[in-house]
Amino acid sequence: RNGEAGRAIGAAVLCSAVGGMASAVVMMAATPLIAGWAVRNFGPPEIFGLICLGLAVSASVGARTLWAGLLSICLGVLIGTIGTAPMDGTARYSFGSYYLLAGINFIPVVLGLFAVAEVFSQGAKSLAGTTESRRVDVDFPRFAEFWALKFAVMRSAVIGFFAGILPGIGATLAAFLSYGEAVRWNRGRKRFGKGEIEGVVASETANNSATAAAMIPLLALGLPGGALTAMMLGVFQIHGMEPGPLIFITSSDLVWVVFAAMFFANVAIFGLGYIQTRLVVHLLKVPFHLLAPAILLIATVGAYALRNLTVDIWVMYLAGIAGFLLRRTGYSVAGVVLALILGSLGEDSLSKTLQITRGELDRWLEHPIAIGLIAIAILTLAVNVVAEFRRPLAKREA
Repeated sequence: RNGEAGRAIGAAVLCSAVGGMASAVVMMAATPLIAGWAVRNFGPPEIFGLICLGLAVSASVGARTLWAGLLSICLGVLIGTIGTAPMDGTARYSFGSYYLLAGINFIPVVLGLFAVAEVFSQGAKSLAGTTESRRVDVDFPRFAEFWALKFAVMRSAVIGFFAGILPGIGATLAAFLSYGEAVRWNRGRKRFGKGEIEGVVASETANNSATAAAMIPLLALGLPGGALTAMMLGVFQIHGMEPGPLIFITSSDLVWVVFAAMFFANVAIFGLGYIQTRLVVHLLKVPFHLLAPAILLIATVGAYALRNLTVDIWVMYLAGIAGFLLRRTGYSVAGVVLALILGSLGEDSLSKTLQITRGELDRWLEHPIAIGLIAIAILTLAVNVVAEFRRPLAKREA
């Protein structure tokens, strides 16, 4: 709006690289330690508790209301129950279909909810005549200007790192948290939202810092913390890697390749990010009626190539329609994906826990970490419910 979009994009590229490199270094140091600790202290009860915490946090993120978020989580968990029960192999919601006995694979669902649903959303905007075309260039900020924001960069990197570790929070909420802290610490807070460069710096640093940090629970515990790490989980499984505490024993060479790739990818952002961003912005000039078929074709090939099943293509397009409707009605698409993945993992962990404890509640006392995580999950959910009930009252009083 102020004619400084290029400066904002340049700052975003620069700070994304700084935040990503800092988080990647900590990831390389922390992940083996956490994995070693998890081997000794994390069993099915603890994993179940951590998944409960992740689902409780996810319910309050990405939806218009808490109730919409909770319904999104329930929908994802319900989809995850399709197939066979992990304890006794009983068929559930298969409706006599041989293909559904294997369950709903989350990769076609992810492609549908994000790629296909986005095509539908952009198509609806195009039909309504609400699309906009803007000229965008890239311009890096001066060194003195960047150095003046060093404390904001360091603060945002720390916020993004810890937000990325926690399942369910992810990069988007990390960006909002960091932006809020930048507003709180800045004296000229009235300039935020009107072209203040510190807002861009805070958001983008935390965003990329959280992305690398989210790999820690994925690799060390086998738990994806967001939609992107959920897709990474599928990529690892395709290549024969099973994320979890034992991955440093079974696939240690490939893990360090991933570490190195993430670090040097962030280093490359300095140069390639500038060049590629200047090229990618020209995609905005491609007419939507040419871009949409290409996206749908690539998504269709990706869904079919996973298991060579036509049913996965149907699942993807049904998920695309559902994602389009969920977005328009204020539900959380990311919450559905997280619940689909975490719900299946949680059910498997609960089944193993019930076998370990033989269904006796007092045996849970032998797992204080699991009890603590479940207690935090219940407390998180209770605080969010209370806040949701108080919000309309606050609006009425205002």
